[in-house]
Amino acid sequence: MTETLDVNIVQLPAMRVACVNGFGEEPEGIAFAKMREYMQAHGMRSDDGSARLFGYNNPNPTPGSPNYGYDVWVTVGPEIQTEGEVKVFDFPGGLYAVLRIKPVTGEEIFENWQKLVAWREQSQYRGASHQWLEEHIGDVALEFPDLVMDLYMPIRA
Repeated sequence: MTETLDVNIVQLPAMRVACVNGFGEEPEGIAFAKMREYMQAHGMRSDDGSARLFGYNNPNPTPGSPNYGYDVWVTVGPEIQTEGEVKVFDFPGGLYAVLRIKPVTGEEIFENWQKLVAWREQSQYRGASHQWLEEHIGDVALEFPDLVMDLYMPIRA
């Protein structure tokens, strides 16, 4: 029996983002700690919808190593510039299949990515080459089990 997923097709607009990277055995925690500090220093909030948070593996895990990287983005205005290890750039956006999840564990995130890929393989859409993303909904300080995420898989018609 095939599971029915509530997938939305979204055109993510172009965005200016500030990016930090964490690297290690649990890079998400490292990257989010850096982002919380950066946002606090700049008076930014994500719990009120004024800024959006996205993340993705960078670099991806490799066999034989417990270490990998994770980038976290926060949307910013044109006045924000690169400073120190926080890099600012313009992301062009793109077409995405989006699945909202409320994971309790990292394993559930992986499982839902697999379900989303399986959904795409049975859909009218094809894979695309723009960045895969995980949007973290709400406050930058949220963690499991309170975390809500949208998984953004790049697609094309």
